Amino acid sequence: MTDLLQLTAELVAVPSESHHEHELADLVEARVSTRAPSLAVDRVGDNVIVRTDLGRDRRVVLGGHLDTVPANGNEVARIDGDVLHGLGSCDMKGGLAVLLDLADALHARPDQVRHDVTLAFYVGEEVADEFNGLREVFETRHRLLAGDLAILLEPTDGFVEAGCQGVLVLEARFDGERAHTARPWMGRNAIHRAAGVLARLAGHESDVVEVDGLPYREAMQVVRIDGGIPAKYNVVPDRCTLAVNRRFAPCFSADDATAQVTALLEGADGVEVLQAQPGAAPNLTDPLVGEFVAGVGRPARPKLGWTDVARFASRGVPALNFGPGDPTISHTAGELVTRASLERSYAVLAAFLGVA
Repeated sequence: MTDLLQLTAELVAVPSESHHEHELADLVEARVSTRAPSLAVDRVGDNVIVRTDLGRDRRVVLGGHLDTVPANGNEVARIDGDVLHGLGSCDMKGGLAVLLDLADALHARPDQVRHDVTLAFYVGEEVADEFNGLREVFETRHRLLAGDLAILLEPTDGFVEAGCQGVLVLEARFDGERAHTARPWMGRNAIHRAAGVLARLAGHESDVVEVDGLPYREAMQVVRIDGGIPAKYNVVPDRCTLAVNRRFAPCFSADDATAQVTALLEGADGVEVLQAQPGAAPNLTDPLVGEFVAGVGRPARPKLGWTDVARFASRGVPALNFGPGDPTISHTAGELVTRASLERSYAVLAAFLGVA
């Protein structure tokens, strides 16, 4: 097996902030083509899709995104014993290193492989949905991502995080009427009109919703408030908007979540949906999901947040999150991954695929 910590460090050394993944995509394509030539490699933009074609009854898709968030003084990889510090080490170049080493094993031991395998290295996960590489491949060459189970190597600290929450962003508008602040009774203050709804949202206690035995803790936050006239401090504001972010359990549709939040926005003059992405059910009763969870040897837990597993779930493919690294330090200046975490993730996935 490759030194996964060193391989992750080599990947960290290749800058790949969102929209700038080309160099890393080239590295991935060249490495797989050279070290695992029996695997088919397709390039869709800067998305690299690697596939076995062994005639197995079922196919497993393993995915990892190439991009990172912007650097925060952590762009240089640094190995300290069995710990690698650096941008993307946790989210998710450690996962990419595991995928690349699995490609080597799939090529070296084809007779042992239990399922056909697709490895998807894709761009644009950390930015707006329109730039997402999986979305591009699904829209243009969806057969490349066909499968019976999808596993995304998002950092989960070696636990299965099943399914994911849905995400909804709504904007509520409050109208008023401008007037001079010396004579406010001549107008109507839009910011004041929003106060009641803002208080209602602040006091709302979100539910914990059980799905397949997993507790999905929902959340709702006001994430932006805009109002007033720029650089004018003597005008009663005639407009105010609140943006609300809702994370909802995967048993609810986006329409269900919209109705729930809209009820709390009663009193607004208009409500607009800015983003609505349904979650993914955990599907713990699916045979392949159950087999994988059993192989991990730890109880599954719910994914709090939205991930690309929802793209597969919306197409009827059970999907889960499992990868090296602690998700609580993703996107932080202190991002790191350990050798033990990398090796454990590789061992679980290799055993499931039959190439351990």
